[in-house]
Amino acid sequence: MITPVVEGPLTGPELDELFRASWPGHRTTDFTPILARRLLHVTARRDGRLVGYVNVVGDGGVHAFLLDTTVHPGERRAGLGVALVRAAAAAARERGAHWLHVDFEPHLTRFHEACGFRPTAAGLMDLRA
Repeated sequence: MITPVVEGPLTGPELDELFRASWPGHRTTDFTPILARRLLHVTARRDGRLVGYVNVVGDGGVHAFLLDTTVHPGERRAGLGVALVRAAAAAARERGAHWLHVDFEPHLTRFHEACGFRPTAAGLMDLRA
């Protein structure tokens, strides 16, 4: 099993590489502002190559938000995603968060339940419209 690392070294180009492999249609992104505003991130590597990532942002108080949970397609279905999220939750708790929020599509319900999330009602507004 690969061990997740809280606040491990991370670069934008390797995030781009992981996201290109994992998310169809990913376009090269400047991750500098994203990484600058995070509460924490958790990474996982195999032989030095980034194969897992999750970002956590906070409100400066007791709420934290899980974003961009990503596992390389070649590493999926082995528990790495759950391990990343659990490490992120523990680290967010250590930094003072009381609540960890996540939004996800219905097909990811079982994964998030395995991570320890319970369903709640939430709202979403598309600001691009």
